[in-house]
Parts: sequence; C-alpha cells; structure tokens
Amino acid sequence: MIKLETERLYLRDYEEADFEAYYKLKTDEETMYYMQDIKLVDRESARAEFEDVLADMESEHRKFYFLHVELKDTHEQVGSIGYTLVDDTPVGKIVHLGYFTYPKFWGNGYISEALRKLLEFAFTENNVYRVTTGCLKENVRSERVMQKNGMIKEAEHIDYEWHDGQMRTRLEYRLLKKEWNK
Repeated sequence: MIKLETERLYLRDYEEADFEAYYKLKTDEETMYYMQDIKLVDRESARAEFEDVLADMESEHRKFYFLHVELKDTHEQVGSIGYTLVDDTPVGKIVHLGYFTYPKFWGNGYISEALRKLLEFAFTENNVYRVTTGCLKENVRSERVMQKNGMIKEAEHIDYEWHDGQMRTRLEYRLLKKEWNK
C-alpha cells in the first residue's frame, strides 16, 4: 500500500471506502474537461473501473499507480495523481503520468507539491526510469505544473487531438531518472 506525505497533503492508494469520492471526481465536468477520454459518465462504469483499480493494486504485476490526494488538515479530496506502467525495461519502468483536481483547488500549488512527492517515489522506490505526460496547449496550468517539477518539453503536436468541437495542439513532456537526480 502506497502512502506518501507532503507538507500539506496525503497521497495514498485508494481504499474501498473511497468509491464515492472516486465517482464524484471522475464524473465532475470541470475537473475532467481536458480528460474526456477517461471521464466517467455513470455509477455502473465508475464501480467497474474502481474495482479494477483495487484489484490491480493487489496484483504482482501492478500497472496503475494512481493515488487519492487529500488535504492533511481536513482530509478533503483534492484530486488524483499517478501513472500507468507503459513498459518495464532492463533499465527501469517507463510510465505515463496524469493528474486532475477539483477547480476549487486550482492555483494553490497542491498538484505541484503532489507531483514532486510522486516523482521522488517513482524514481527512488518504484524503479521508474522515464516519466512522460502531456496536455492540450491551452491548459497552461497543467503545463506549469510540469515545468515547476523540472519536466522537459519534448514535442508540440499541432492539431493533434479533437477536443470540444475542434482540433487542438498537444504538448508532450518527459523526465528521466538521471534528469531528476540533478
């Protein structure tokens, strides 16, 4: 069971008691605006996905490392952050990172703080070699989180993704373990 702590936050594996919070977060229109591909639309699909998350945590070959993020003082859910295993190479794991948070917490540095801790865990405890992530170009807050954590822009894909009725540009970032160590 993963349990991480920052100055203001707890980051931890999901537990059965978190289903309602998970469902609320993954169906929230504003929170999931930039992640329509993983937004959930009903309770039934949320329950099925949540059961898969819990089962994967117990698996010997875990693929999903997404963590519940909450405030230390009130235990209120801020959002979720984590990564998915893409490949396990002889030099370490290659993972794809993601994060999402309720709009009321935007601009407080919570996700930057959570990402700093998650990267530390990934590179020092979970044998991660390469982290990749990205966002739509207009999602400047998300891009800033990546930049504040030392991630390096690798690509700008013009008219790459259909979103909200038009083609959008996608930015891709990465961080290697040796880059993080610096």
